[in-house]
Amino acid sequence: MSTLESIKTLQQRMSASIIGQDELVNRLILVLLADGNMLLEGLPGLAKTRAIKSLAKSLECGLSRIQFTPDLLPSDVTGTEIYQPEAEEKFIFQQGPIFSNLILADEINRAPAKVQSALLEAMEERQVSVAGKTYPMEPLFMVMATQNPVEQEGTYPLPEAQMDRFLMHVIISYPDDASELAILRLNRSEQKKQKKEDEARLSPEIIFEARKEIAAITISENMEKYIVDIISATRYPEKYSEELAIWIDYGASPRGSIAIDRACRTHAWMEGRDFVSPEDIRAVVHDCLRHRLILSYEANADGITADKVLETVLKEVAVVA
Repeated sequence: MSTLESIKTLQQRMSASIIGQDELVNRLILVLLADGNMLLEGLPGLAKTRAIKSLAKSLECGLSRIQFTPDLLPSDVTGTEIYQPEAEEKFIFQQGPIFSNLILADEINRAPAKVQSALLEAMEERQVSVAGKTYPMEPLFMVMATQNPVEQEGTYPLPEAQMDRFLMHVIISYPDDASELAILRLNRSEQKKQKKEDEARLSPEIIFEARKEIAAITISENMEKYIVDIISATRYPEKYSEELAIWIDYGASPRGSIAIDRACRTHAWMEGRDFVSPEDIRAVVHDCLRHRLILSYEANADGITADKVLETVLKEVAVVA
């Protein structure tokens, strides 16, 4: 079985237990292969937690769930040094839940900024610094943070600097009626414990092999220029459209272009191609940039969303022939 076939098998297993959220499954695997982190936004009960649990169940890797609350402390995430008088080393570092492979940061906006920032070093540099010492993370590491878009009372919006460290900001909605019926039947069968025997878990080495193949994906100079032009349109919108100039206050940072590059190459590989096409770039632009744009007061007052802005950007920016 090839590496791509193994990843498709992983995707099929997850889709069997997460019905009606194929896009969520696709994006979760894409972000893992691209060695990034994901911010997931959706109403309660839409299988956000179930998705990452299903991924951990299908892979031979660890999962830590951190429930973010207003009274959480940074040390509750990273870990802390414990004094042990009988030991030769008086202070011993006890690792926190961040030291695992897959991290579910549930309702991340429920904790204050000081706790949210405890994730920054781990997400960006794959390490944690405590009491002057640095502790590396596992080679296979991904943070999936969730947000509830409805309940905003008692929450702390994520700072732009932290939002920028997520490779993708994925928004999910309700499943369709057919999927809802299938969810009912799946839940009923699980209650009766009629589930099939657990299949063999896939080795994390498959992820590392996939990353090597993704690194070899060809991206032409024209496609690179297309990515740069899209980012430029968010920074200098007045060059492209009067509407964009009114809607956008601040555009995407260089992390935005890097995110599109990594995500579009991964998307092309998952589609079975060894080169990047304009369709691969367009397929990932919204998820890579919607959290990196700061819209103007006028845009917010008129109900203009980041997705609407990005749709206009894609219409205005032409592919270099």
